[in-house]
Amino acid sequence: MSSARTSYRVGVAQAASVLFDRDRSTEKAAGLIREAGGRGVRLVLLPEAFIPCYPRGLSFGMAVGSRSKQGRALWQIYWENAVDIPGPATEALGTAAREAGVFAAVGVIERDLEHSPGTLYCTLLYFGPDGRLLGKHRKLKPTGSERLIWGEGDGSTLTVLPTELGRIGGLICWENYMPLARMALYGKGVEIYLAPTADARDTWQATLRHIACEGRCFVLAANQFVTKEMYPAELPGGEELVAQPSIMCCGGSAIVGPLGEVLAGPAHDREEILVAEIDLTEIVQARLDFDVVGHYARPDIFRLTVDERPRSAVRIETTEQ
Repeated sequence: MSSARTSYRVGVAQAASVLFDRDRSTEKAAGLIREAGGRGVRLVLLPEAFIPCYPRGLSFGMAVGSRSKQGRALWQIYWENAVDIPGPATEALGTAAREAGVFAAVGVIERDLEHSPGTLYCTLLYFGPDGRLLGKHRKLKPTGSERLIWGEGDGSTLTVLPTELGRIGGLICWENYMPLARMALYGKGVEIYLAPTADARDTWQATLRHIACEGRCFVLAANQFVTKEMYPAELPGGEELVAQPSIMCCGGSAIVGPLGEVLAGPAHDREEILVAEIDLTEIVQARLDFDVVGHYARPDIFRLTVDERPRSAVRIETTEQ
């Protein structure tokens, strides 16, 4: 750890998307990034699937053995509002990060028109304070009915970025329940662990504190605060939302220190940017008695192999004459 590093402010933005609207959600995300920068934050995290939204409560007309025309219409709206990388949305987010002078991580629904145009991915994007897109992570395993609308990432985006603020990386929502995925990040030396999520339950708070203790790292978790009234009125399949509660996601965003202490949050039932001062020297101190990939590991007994090769259904090889 460089002696030049000092303590600094980090933030997590708990807010709702402008549901199913990529451009307005991007505008809101950019505003949150700028607001965080104005509060002296040097790294800000936005929630999972912020652009264009996490479609909570909707089935997209799918049941075992059948799909509906209405569900396909909803899927088209979702697909049309997904994010191309690179594209106008990433340019706008990068501009906001540059103007604010912050590192920013933003959850998006990614559309890969070049390789898999019929598949959407739940993706976390990393931007630097110069506005550059530094990297991305695609969710490895969508949870439950998420598997009907999102594809699976591969090991090529298990991203941990070396930065002037420390080594920044993370996993999305219930990926954080995958012990081997966490271990892969620990093995890359993650110090600032990002956990954007859609889980607002109290049990999620225990997960955040466990990861902080296990990885001896700072953990930043951002969730959305969403009400039923925020959904577009004429959304195909919107009648499914009638039985939903008024508050569909209450939040629970938080910032946790490397010994499991809660530094900010959890915030509930409102939009808010949580801010905490962190000092990376606390990571060194915390690892005195526990280093999960160092003196507390047993490589003579346990070993993890991570395949980081990009996976494609089609590989085209040409033979030179």
